[in-house]
Order: sequence, then structure tokens, then C-alpha cells
Amino acid sequence: MAGRRTDTRERIQQVALELFAERGYDKTTLQEVAERLQITRPALYYHFRTKEAILAGVVDRLVDSVDELVTWARQQPMTAESKREILRRIAELLADQWRPLIQFAQVNQGAMREVPAGERMRQGMISMLSLLVPAEASPVRRFEARLAVLAVIMGNVPFLVDTDLPEAERVAVALEVAARLVSEDG
Repeated sequence: MAGRRTDTRERIQQVALELFAERGYDKTTLQEVAERLQITRPALYYHFRTKEAILAGVVDRLVDSVDELVTWARQQPMTAESKREILRRIAELLADQWRPLIQFAQVNQGAMREVPAGERMRQGMISMLSLLVPAEASPVRRFEARLAVLAVIMGNVPFLVDTDLPEAERVAVALEVAARLVSEDG
């Protein structure tokens, strides 16, 4: 039974994010979320009382996965291979669960600044961005590392890149560019 409840919560979050991206966070109501899911509003309220609670749950999952990635990455030697693996894992998480939230955040930047979940997401992203170079690296190297992560994001979020490449090829190109940005001879 607990598995079904978790599946329902995840489905609500997925549909809500779709609506938030389509209509905007502020313009989307819980009634519209319930209608898209073909459930009653009380059934929706059983899982989430507010839009903020839905968004917080999505962000919590994203930040938990960022925290896991950061913990793993900090235990690795900082080699070219480990940097590539960090970038590959970021791409994998984007393809799996982050893409809808990144799209939502892009469309709803104002809402993300106003909700506590937005700050938690920002902090998680900052810790992830710091993985690829040491803190004492030059400002140029730190900026290149951030651009590397952004390249991976751009390769995984199709509306950010104007290209006719198939998804797998676009992701591979983005990973190659990202790896070059954090290479030792970068």
C-alpha cells in the first residue's frame, strides 16, 4: 500500500510540474491538477494540501539526489575519469528525474525565488557546481566548471538548444563539451 501512495504522490508531482510549466506556477490551481489527474480535489489534498507542498516535495527529491551525487563525488580522486563520471551522472539524473524540474524552474523563475524550496534547490545546485574544481582554483577554472554543468543541462533539456540532433547524440555532444571545459589543459 505504501508503494501505491508513493506512486500517486510522484504522479501528482509530475502532472503538477507539467501544468506549472504550461500555465505558470501562479496561474495553476490545485483544482486543475486534480482535473488533469482525473481525481477529486479531496483525493489530491490527501497527498498535498498546497502547490507549495507539491513543489517542495519535487525539490526535496532533486536535492536529495544532488546530495547523494555530491557525497559520492567528494570521495573520488579528482581525475579526468572521475570528472567525466560526475558529468555523466548529472546527465543521467537529468534524463531520469531532473528535466521536468529544470524546465519548470526556467519558466517559473519568479516563483522559484519566492518559495523556500527554490532556495534549497539553489543551494543544492551550488554544491553540485563546486564538484569539478577545487575551491582555490582560479576564477576562470571555477567558471569553466560551472559552464561544464550548464552544458550538460543544455544537452538534456531540448528547448534550451536549437539543434536537430537526436537526443542521445545531443547528450553525448554536451558531455564531450563539458569534459573539455574541465580537462586539465582546459
